[in-house]
Amino acid sequence: MTHSLAEQTAVVARVARRRVRRLAELVTTPLVPQDFVDLVRPLNSRTDPRGRIESVVAETAEAATIRIRPGRGWHRPVAGQYVRIGVDVDGVRQWRAYSISSRHDDGTFTITVKAVPDGVVSSHLVDRARAGTIVQLDQPAGEFVLPTPRPAKTLFITAGSGITPVMSMLRESLRELDDVVLVHSCPTAEDAIFGAELRALAAARRIHLIERFTTGRGRLTVDEIVAAVPDLAERSAWACGPAPMLDALEQHYRESGMADRLRTERFRAAPVVTGVGGSVTFTRTRTSVHTDGATSVLDAGEAAGVLMPSGCRMGVCFGCVVPLHRGAVRDLRNGDLTTAADSGDGVLVQTCVSAAAGACEIAL
Repeated sequence: MTHSLAEQTAVVARVARRRVRRLAELVTTPLVPQDFVDLVRPLNSRTDPRGRIESVVAETAEAATIRIRPGRGWHRPVAGQYVRIGVDVDGVRQWRAYSISSRHDDGTFTITVKAVPDGVVSSHLVDRARAGTIVQLDQPAGEFVLPTPRPAKTLFITAGSGITPVMSMLRESLRELDDVVLVHSCPTAEDAIFGAELRALAAARRIHLIERFTTGRGRLTVDEIVAAVPDLAERSAWACGPAPMLDALEQHYRESGMADRLRTERFRAAPVVTGVGGSVTFTRTRTSVHTDGATSVLDAGEAAGVLMPSGCRMGVCFGCVVPLHRGAVRDLRNGDLTTAADSGDGVLVQTCVSAAAGACEIAL
């Protein structure tokens, strides 16, 4: 069989490319050429999903919306889901989970972050993040989403930054929802994240908006919600906000026989102080610290200078799981006790929601 000159040239070119690639691999070992390409084109990484911050826009004095362009391999989220973001702060990579507040046809998405007191990552993102910064991404996750088919009557109950996943649902699916009530609370009108957008939707009669400002009045109560929404029992409800509000709502729905009509999303763990504390020893770093029954192993380790893996910091993402070599810890959410008699037991614990229940050793 004979080959045309063009075919012979193509074969030679393929062989040459393979040889060049093999030579590059030999020269760059233990890295591969793709590792160097990733340095120049970080969004093309095939191993670690990344994103590039495109813009940072202030929402309130303490909150900002950050638009991110994800690299290849990242999956398109469903409205209401969250994403874990890895951010380098003062040379240390920190992971946090944030609800996605919108997604766009060009492939970008936004998170809306409120800076919290002593919040290392939230304060960094709100005050110091700039366009062009590369961040690490996990895949979108979470079940706080609208069902298909959509409910006939919908109720959203939010407080503070708890509006962010609900805003994503409204922006994407409001045209599919016929009867929407939103009860939102925050300290003042100026503190309302997306306040102008929500009020515009209410003015256009797209939603029925009930705003409750807490400054001088205290937290929004279940009794107030029931009074403001007389047909509450007829509505499918989604609630996101601080743990006390969600606890009270879940209790009301449970006692009313409507538990299946309420979905909640917590953005902070709700500790139940049941432990007595004890010494926590981090075996690899040979660091020991005494803690009380309300301090998580994660917080104790970070305060002692131990480099701790972490993620959402509320027991959802399992980014903080490490081996318990010996001793006991207690789950801050429900009081459950986890013990290990020996390092060979293979016991794993979530440090963000576990506190020492006596002396314990952690493999860090």
